[in-house]
Amino acid sequence: MVYGKELNKRSPLRVFERSIHGGLGKGNIGVVTSRKGVGKTAMLIGVALDDLLQERKVLHVTVGGSVENLSRFYEEIFRDLAASSKIEDLAETRLTMVSNRHLLAYRDGDFSVERIRKSMGFLSEHAAFEPYALILDGWPDFATVSPENLAELKKLAEDMQVEIWITALRHRVGQERDERDVPVEVARHDEHLSVIVRLEPMADHVKLRIVKDHENKDLADLHLELDPKTLLLKWG
Repeated sequence: MVYGKELNKRSPLRVFERSIHGGLGKGNIGVVTSRKGVGKTAMLIGVALDDLLQERKVLHVTVGGSVENLSRFYEEIFRDLAASSKIEDLAETRLTMVSNRHLLAYRDGDFSVERIRKSMGFLSEHAAFEPYALILDGWPDFATVSPENLAELKKLAEDMQVEIWITALRHRVGQERDERDVPVEVARHDEHLSVIVRLEPMADHVKLRIVKDHENKDLADLHLELDPKTLLLKWG
């Protein structure tokens, strides 16, 4: 995957990884938080594509969405990535990425950590598919999720040795925040969360801000943006 490696080397996510001391890491949970429609799913797909370009397997689960829509979203972001890279022939890279990616969809109310654990066990046993990263889009709802659910998800990350990325909704008003400006409903699960990233909408871009970096108190000032037109990460 020559083209993939070239793209990966130039990816702004290398800056992101260095800023959180080497990345999220296996056995850990990372959260991307923002208002609705700002780019949480795009950010997660960017992270997934970055892993796929390194020939790492990714399991992406959407709760309340469809595999078809998620697949289309991947294609859109990948096309923009290919265009911005000025590399024309990415067919082989695309096929390799698709083979290393598995998409699952659950209806609202049907998802549980135990169900995804069983699905991962099935994929490992019958398809030799053991993901490096698990992307969970649409779960949990931090307004209602229990500490036991998050503890169970953390144990899944540790047992399966995967990085897990999830999202959290940030409201414009009426949402209590802690001293870090993190919604209290997210902060109450802090012991299970290793990295928290906030997407902040500006006039013509979306800024990435690190809110929690493992146990490090000195947080890096990220000079990265999410382009609202292409949904790609870029240097700010």
